[in-house]
Amino acid sequence: MLIDFFLHLKAGQLKVSTREFLTLLEGLRDGACSHSIDEFYFYARTCLVKDESHYDRFDAAFGSYFNGITEIPGLEAELPQEWLQAMMKKHLSPEDKAKLEKLGWDKLMEEFRKRLGEQKERHQGGSKWIGTGGSSPFGNNGYHPEGIRVGGESAGNRTAIKVWEKREYRNLDDSVELGTRNIKVALRRLRRFARQGAADELDLDGTIAATARNAGWLDLMMRPERHNAVKVLLFLDVGGSMDDHIKVCEEMFSACRSEFKHLEYFYFHNCVYEKVWRDSSRRHSENIAVSDLLHRYGPDYKLIFVGDATMSPYEILHPHGSIEHMNSEPGAAWLRRLLDTWPAAAWLNPEPEHLWPYRKSIEIVDQIMGGRMFPMTLGGLERAMQQLSKKQ
Repeated sequence: MLIDFFLHLKAGQLKVSTREFLTLLEGLRDGACSHSIDEFYFYARTCLVKDESHYDRFDAAFGSYFNGITEIPGLEAELPQEWLQAMMKKHLSPEDKAKLEKLGWDKLMEEFRKRLGEQKERHQGGSKWIGTGGSSPFGNNGYHPEGIRVGGESAGNRTAIKVWEKREYRNLDDSVELGTRNIKVALRRLRRFARQGAADELDLDGTIAATARNAGWLDLMMRPERHNAVKVLLFLDVGGSMDDHIKVCEEMFSACRSEFKHLEYFYFHNCVYEKVWRDSSRRHSENIAVSDLLHRYGPDYKLIFVGDATMSPYEILHPHGSIEHMNSEPGAAWLRRLLDTWPAAAWLNPEPEHLWPYRKSIEIVDQIMGGRMFPMTLGGLERAMQQLSKKQ
């Protein structure tokens, strides 16, 4: 397979060895890339080109050989069964999707109980039973505008209002190196917000320099003491759709850990409810009651949420609406209690701001926050810090 391509490269004066060509074929056999011509281009260049100065020569040879071709010739794709099942949802046309009705919370839960009682075997591709693919509101890897995900991974629609499975989250790493320029600049914003002037202290370096300038006569120099007096409560959304934003959230978490001496942090998923946790691996056995936090920390703390606020509106507004457990009070009630206790608050959202109007849950959370939701960008951080610095 692809022997003509190999010979074409050699004819283009590229020093391609047989061993490198065999490595290319082994990778294709093992699924190192799909049959997409774009993926194959990068994979082939990695295997076959040893010198970056030959990239242009490879591009010319590759372009002339594969001109007009969209799939690798001779590569038969053997798709796993679960891939085929997941692809079934793509057969729904926009008109078909529009016909699928949201059942509403009460009816959805009632129908789910019926399915659990009636279903006796596995189903796939249907519109009623708990299964895979298709348009049923129960199961996974299908499409429905509002349903319950049972087993499996999310198909990417993010329309499930409850998930019936054990979910494991990870803690954010507080030792992430802040490497990008934007995060470093954002760190300066946090530092400017966190440090406040206090009583004067001796400026030792300034005193030595001033004394030297005065030919040895002592000249004491004083400066405002710099210390971190700001107290911060940081609530971090983890898991689910937040997995897309782990890198930027870890960078932000590291910045906060390094800049705020008085920092208390807690994890939640999607929306804050009656309990939060400090260690995701023990979140079921060592969680913390939010009601305890309301009495533990004083009103001088600043409240910062970090989350994409992307969830079903039921999770915010409805009792039992949590995607994971049956909460007796809606998430909105707990958010308002937190804001009443610590009015100096801001919500940092890693989702691009241009997407916010298309997420109903973001609109709801922003309304609860009183318009104090900011994008996790340089400008957004600047506005958030200004908001937190205001006298309440």
